[in-house]
Amino acid sequence: MSVTTPADATAPIVFLHIPKTAGQTIHNALAQVVGETQVSPIRVHTQAPGDAPQMPPGYSLYSGHLDWSELETLPESRFVFTVLRDPCERIASFYFFLMKEAQALSEEDLDLPQHAGKKRLLRCSAEDYFFGGNPGFQRFIHDHYDNFYCSYFATRKMRGYQQMQALSSAEKVAAAQKNLPLIDRIYSTLDLGALERDIADRYGAEISVTETYVNQGMIEPDEARWPKLLDRLGSDAAARRLEDFVTADTDLIEALGLKV
Repeated sequence: MSVTTPADATAPIVFLHIPKTAGQTIHNALAQVVGETQVSPIRVHTQAPGDAPQMPPGYSLYSGHLDWSELETLPESRFVFTVLRDPCERIASFYFFLMKEAQALSEEDLDLPQHAGKKRLLRCSAEDYFFGGNPGFQRFIHDHYDNFYCSYFATRKMRGYQQMQALSSAEKVAAAQKNLPLIDRIYSTLDLGALERDIADRYGAEISVTETYVNQGMIEPDEARWPKLLDRLGSDAAARRLEDFVTADTDLIEALGLKV
């Protein structure tokens, strides 16, 4: 990778990183462009509890699993983007990635409270993982898997499902579309070359993010994950329930005219 002049903090880059959309690869490349000291230390929304800002002022790169309700506090020259992936493949990739992480944990670590979800994934059937458990765990499932694109864009929160659960698919798509003008570009994982070109045009920096894999799960990058996940569900009824998790997101992507 070659890097030219670091990005200007007055025109910060804001990468709204949706889990399992090549985000770590993109973050690493952009961090080299701006320099590590210019990367906001908040990478996950839980790192800023209470009223602490998730986008503290003065940085050149904001990148992570972040709520973006503070976006307007940044300079108007900011460049805001996100990346989408086929929603079925994103769900399956997330599931198999967490399984790989769970399998690497010791029995003692699996018993720790912070790993309760991974323990459940490892010990339960896929159907029980997605559709069983107590209300708190079910909220986790819906927050992270259930038409996440729509809820993230509509609520501007990583965990926005509760605000969306009463809406129809069409209403979810409409709610998401209202906030899309705040995002400068939405890329597809199938064409990250477009991001490379935009960074070159805007910041005079060369990055390479195509066909680079970081935080890879237990399945090869070119293998379809969704069929493998459906096979684990064990029933057509469970498969149909999981397919409901992508209905609104699929409609949103179609409305965007984005090939994923």
